[in-house]
Amino acid sequence: MELIWNAEDVVRAVSGHSLHEQNWIARGVSIDSRTTKPGDIFIALLGPTHDGHDHVGQAMAAGAVAAIVSRPFVQAPPESPLILCKDTFTALQQLGQAGRERSTASIIAVTGSVGKTGTKEMLRLMLNAMGSTYANEGSLNNQWGVPLSLARMPPEARYGVFELGMNHAGELGPLSLQVRPNVALITTIEAVHLEFFASVEAIADAKAEIFLSMTPGNTAVLNRDNEHFARLAAAAKTRGLKKVLSFGRSSKCDARLKEWTPTLEGGAIRVEILGRKIDYTLGAAGEHLALNSVGALLAAVAAGGDPEACAAALAHYRAPQGRGAVLRLAMPEGTVTLIDESYNASPVAVRSAIRVLDSMTPEGTGGRLLVLGDMRELGEQSVELHTGLAADIAASKINLVFCCGAMMKHVYETLPAERRGGYAEDSATLAPQIIKTLRAGDIITVKGSLSMRMKLVVEALKSHVIGETMQKKTA
Repeated sequence: MELIWNAEDVVRAVSGHSLHEQNWIARGVSIDSRTTKPGDIFIALLGPTHDGHDHVGQAMAAGAVAAIVSRPFVQAPPESPLILCKDTFTALQQLGQAGRERSTASIIAVTGSVGKTGTKEMLRLMLNAMGSTYANEGSLNNQWGVPLSLARMPPEARYGVFELGMNHAGELGPLSLQVRPNVALITTIEAVHLEFFASVEAIADAKAEIFLSMTPGNTAVLNRDNEHFARLAAAAKTRGLKKVLSFGRSSKCDARLKEWTPTLEGGAIRVEILGRKIDYTLGAAGEHLALNSVGALLAAVAAGGDPEACAAALAHYRAPQGRGAVLRLAMPEGTVTLIDESYNASPVAVRSAIRVLDSMTPEGTGGRLLVLGDMRELGEQSVELHTGLAADIAASKINLVFCCGAMMKHVYETLPAERRGGYAEDSATLAPQIIKTLRAGDIITVKGSLSMRMKLVVEALKSHVIGETMQKKTA
């Protein structure tokens, strides 16, 4: 697939006019001069800390074919193709809408408290088995990322998959109105972003905004195992949706997870979907991922995918970096298994990570190590939701726990002495304590909210193991 925007179409879409008019064709859209590629249109957005107008020159030097600006005087080479408009953020939204309007793809939107990005990637993989599929990259799921992703969608795509995120009420509705999905999948509703909501029920209501742009012929796919299923189903029906499909473990589900068997590389799954029994393999570990795959499979089928072909594609699924990716790090004496969950954290996600780690068997004399950073945006219940994790750890076979952050200190102090691996205020200070303990055969999970910078621990572990291996080889 190839994205193509020509000058005339872009000027019309953003209600602008050309300065130094030229005939050009763009094969990409960028809002960051640092990642602009040759052939991109660069949109100069005014952000919270940077003004894109100050970086038009860098974008052009990187190969941008044109820039969309809201003022004519920018530092750029003379005669640079510029499109002048009133507001560049509005222009981004308009270009995204033009991308949506010209598309004939079947569109799936994914939201939920946890599991959005992994589920989106499962859908991308499955639907690619059916035809050309586009999905937004990474976590481009907000007020900038969604219109940017729509603007990047190739016009010939047969399927489009869009992750939609929010942490306040009123944010998801406008994103849904931009994407206008044919199928909406809500993974689950949990106690996430409670700092900004009065209750978990209020979170469910905010997630139900995904239905705002949908019509009676569209389809909602919901998690029947979740206690807010009835609330979400009622919201979908209030919007006039006639098709509300469910997934989960119950016999009432349209897609039912009947069996899940963990394997070395993931899990073997047996599902009954719309009356058809299918066995497939998922290339990532965890029963929570198995359940998400069932929801993704149901959404893919609702969008026109073949159940068997889509299910077979999931054998090639791998958890994204920071969201459960499993890394095998070779040491001179053996292997360390690192489960990278560093991107984000919530109570339900941490519990899932604990279960995955608990289900895995270390090699030789290795142990199970858990590294936790604070879970953010939990509001007044933060201490309670953190200390509640101690019972899950106590019930597991985890050998050592390392913690950082003021909230995780409460968890650390409740653990018996033999399970305390180390504590620090921040991830960078904690990393050396973990490295001193690390040995061949260990399985180590690293998880925490993004602002805790748990990726520093992941990178420190990788650097240590690789560095140590190189030193032993050259000694």
